[in-house]
Amino acid sequence: MPVLIVVEKPEDWPLDVPGVEVVPARRYLTDPEYSGGRGVKVFNLCRRYRYQSLGYYVSLLAAARGHRPLPSVTTIQDLRHRTRLGLISDDLESEIQRSLHPIAGEEFTLSVYFGRNLAHRHQRLATKLFNQFPAPLLRAVFGRDGSGPDGGVWRLESLRPIAAREIPPHHRDFVVEAAREHFARRRPAGGRAAGGRYDLAILVDESESEPPSNRKAIRRFVRAAHQVGFDVEVIGPEDYGRLAEFDALFLRWTTAVDHPTYRFARRAANEGLVVIDDPASIVRCSNKVFLAEALTRAKIPMPATRIVDEETLEQAARELPYPCILKRPDSYFSKGVERVDDPAAFIATGRRFLDDSELLIAQEFLPTEFDWRVGVLGGQPLYAARYHMAPGHWQIIHRDDQGEVDDYGRVGAVALDEVPPRVLERAAGAARLMGDGLYGVDLKQKGDDCWVIEVNDNPSIDGGYEDKVLGEALYRRVMEVFMERVERRKAPEPPGAR
Repeated sequence: MPVLIVVEKPEDWPLDVPGVEVVPARRYLTDPEYSGGRGVKVFNLCRRYRYQSLGYYVSLLAAARGHRPLPSVTTIQDLRHRTRLGLISDDLESEIQRSLHPIAGEEFTLSVYFGRNLAHRHQRLATKLFNQFPAPLLRAVFGRDGSGPDGGVWRLESLRPIAAREIPPHHRDFVVEAAREHFARRRPAGGRAAGGRYDLAILVDESESEPPSNRKAIRRFVRAAHQVGFDVEVIGPEDYGRLAEFDALFLRWTTAVDHPTYRFARRAANEGLVVIDDPASIVRCSNKVFLAEALTRAKIPMPATRIVDEETLEQAARELPYPCILKRPDSYFSKGVERVDDPAAFIATGRRFLDDSELLIAQEFLPTEFDWRVGVLGGQPLYAARYHMAPGHWQIIHRDDQGEVDDYGRVGAVALDEVPPRVLERAAGAARLMGDGLYGVDLKQKGDDCWVIEVNDNPSIDGGYEDKVLGEALYRRVMEVFMERVERRKAPEPPGAR
């Protein structure tokens, strides 16, 4: 992938970085030589980014050309509006206090070069600033607000991009090192695809104990992506600031609304990437209250369900049949799901769940030997499996008192033409209520009828389990859908389209 550093005057960038072309801004904007090419990375180091300045137009036209500008226009707008600096994440706010707490004085200036800082003790803060406001060269000014035994609270007072000529001479060797390291990080997984047209990021967290895809599955996703024409990079939690470098993002890190995965999905969608799981799907699938309402309105059968709050808890405990199931609205992977056998247990468990949420779900208990899991992509069934209950347990996962996995039930992949048509029909209908992404729909079947239990975004696809029937074809189909969506998004609008 070609790398360009765009500056207003070449002498503004006095640093030599091998393999990087330095281009004057006006030439980049007007010379047809730079209007083509796919996946060009453009590091916009113009002196100013104000509206309709050269710096603004470099990032704007780079995006229009299908290039990867850093900073993007979205970041430029965020940096221009001081009020948005007040909307920093809780994670960044905590890091500001941790990193600057030992500093004496009322003001502190931090330089961030390609996400790095000269002082090791401030590196985490530099990374988090770059992740929230991805721009090559940044200068942050912090002020201490108040005093007292804790020394007062540090506030981010200003954050602005800086031009290369503002780099102090004694920082230049470090900036070259930081730039080289940043450019070298872009290494597609498993090598480049032959003639790769677009770039796909697969987000994983190597420290996750129960990831949605094991390493074997990730390798197969990478191979399938190459086959359809993607260059692929497996990225991690530290790569939030690099999302604008890609055309598509595939989340293989367990999602939740109050979690970094949602921020990744939001940032990627705002940058124009094709995203699975998209932010709306994460919001909808993460909350069982939404699911219950959506299924009811669509007249899709589910176990008898009741939404309960603090005021209706005791009444529901008296009226519901036992045993029954209580669910936290954000439950997943059998976490936050408990069976209660009498009113006393209902009330005790319900009160514990209501400590974290104003609502909970009470649902009819339907014992079965296995649950159906139907993977649905773009509204169409993709794969199916039987998830058997863990031995001696009523769920597919048995957890110990600390919530750790104690035992699993068997997973058996099933060809779609062997799945009862009604199961496939209801799975697809329930998934379409959530969106057009990738979902795992759980259903219970008794006789000729079936009920939707859950619709999960970010469903498990593990090598050797869900792929047992389709094999490589499962992974290839996911990547074909990604490619179809990227090509559709990149296609020019026909004349007269609005």
